Amino acid sequence: MGATPPTGRRFVGPGLEPVVTGPRPGRLRDRRGRGTRGPVALPGPLSPASVPLHRSPRDAFDRLVGHVLAALEPHFVRETDDVDVVVEEAPLLPPEWDDRVPTSVVAQHLTPARLVLYRLPLTRGCTTRNEVEEAVWAEVLDGLAQVWHVPPESLDPR
Repeated sequence: MGATPPTGRRFVGPGLEPVVTGPRPGRLRDRRGRGTRGPVALPGPLSPASVPLHRSPRDAFDRLVGHVLAALEPHFVRETDDVDVVVEEAPLLPPEWDDRVPTSVVAQHLTPARLVLYRLPLTRGCTTRNEVEEAVWAEVLDGLAQVWHVPPESLDPR
């Protein structure tokens, strides 16, 4: 008889070869319930095609802002005032700051005007992706409406 594998059970019937059943040995095991690990779970050259690419929270937020601005493209063509939309991580605040941390700032004194969105304060107040999307829409619409002197509802294409 041959050697039995280290895991699983060995069943031998009359005139049959040994059959091993049970969990598969090796790295596909999920020992402690933390999910799949290694090249099967991470995107890379050894991963299967079904593994999605990883995006950092910063990249995902930048893509979301890009989609919002793409939806507002007709307004950028029509309006005469240029606006730069910038994403930063968090505002630099003095140590004695006691008020609520701003989620965005509009700098109209610059040429062109600048709308700065702060990623961390915007996302920390939200629990789901839909809430983040709504918060980004609200901040962008309010900031652009302030620069262009129009009501935010007139800019919203949704």
